[in-house]
Amino acid sequence: MNKYKASQIHLVKRPEGLPDKSHFRKVEIELAPPAPGEILVKNHYMSVDPYMRGRMRSEGVYAEPYALNQPMYGGAVGEIVESNDNELHVGDLVLNNAAWQDSFVARADTVSKLEPFDISRLSLYLGTLGMPGMTAYVGLFRFGEPKKGETVFVSAASGAVGANVCQIAKQMGCKVVGSVGSDEKAQWLKNNCGVDEVINYKTCGDLSNALAKAAPNGIDIYFENVGGEHLQAALNVMNHFGRVVACGMIGTYNNTNPEPGPNNLMLIVGKKVRINGFIVFDHNDMRQEFLSAMEAWIKSGELVVRETIVEGIDNAVDAFLSLFSGKNFGKMIVKL
Repeated sequence: MNKYKASQIHLVKRPEGLPDKSHFRKVEIELAPPAPGEILVKNHYMSVDPYMRGRMRSEGVYAEPYALNQPMYGGAVGEIVESNDNELHVGDLVLNNAAWQDSFVARADTVSKLEPFDISRLSLYLGTLGMPGMTAYVGLFRFGEPKKGETVFVSAASGAVGANVCQIAKQMGCKVVGSVGSDEKAQWLKNNCGVDEVINYKTCGDLSNALAKAAPNGIDIYFENVGGEHLQAALNVMNHFGRVVACGMIGTYNNTNPEPGPNNLMLIVGKKVRINGFIVFDHNDMRQEFLSAMEAWIKSGELVVRETIVEGIDNAVDAFLSLFSGKNFGKMIVKL
């Protein structure tokens, strides 16, 4: 087997609205052997995430846009198969930002050596112990400031971020209400994650009424993953001095024309609501705290992990596209 042969997925045109397979192309390349200070890495797992849709726009959203006819990138876990560096060696596992390719050559200082607590669960470092899990942890503690007895509402509650928010909030002694798009996801959250009330937003009718029924004493924290009517409902049911933690709005990512916003924003003033948008990469000072807490909860069984794992780089685009139809359960991972 030629270790210098690599498959990459390129973005070849920018989507307007929902992307499809025509926007991507698989490319086969031959890698050069690593120069001094470089390493050759074989990726084992890569992450596909909703935020990548924003990078497909020409102007980007909150991150630099992907270049056309170049490999896209994102979180991945790989193994060094050849090293021309003094610090990293063959067999070392590394976190890297070279998703969308099964092998790559890079400077050694662009990856991070990984020492997993369980080598059989490397994909955790792209989900619960990676960017989505840290988004949940940072958002809830730094901006949500949960207190025992408060009520937390989480949209996209069975997703990679949302499921972690739900379970962390339960660890803090909060009541948790989640919103999902299927009864199967609702049952999993209640039975496996201890979520108190779950709303199927596709079948509940008026979302504000459903949320008020699920949280009769109001909500104190809304963890925003969706936007649109979810934000409107959250503000309607929000208690005074409530907090909105906004890390994404997947419901708007593929809109060609902006949808009308919530029409109740004056409630922010009257209820003295605080809204914080954030990007998790700005908060690396919390990384060790996050890893220590989350690893402990996983080891003790207090935090349940669910992943959807798709096999092969040939199926990576399908895995990404499925994020926007709600087909994934928990974190979407591609095994390479």
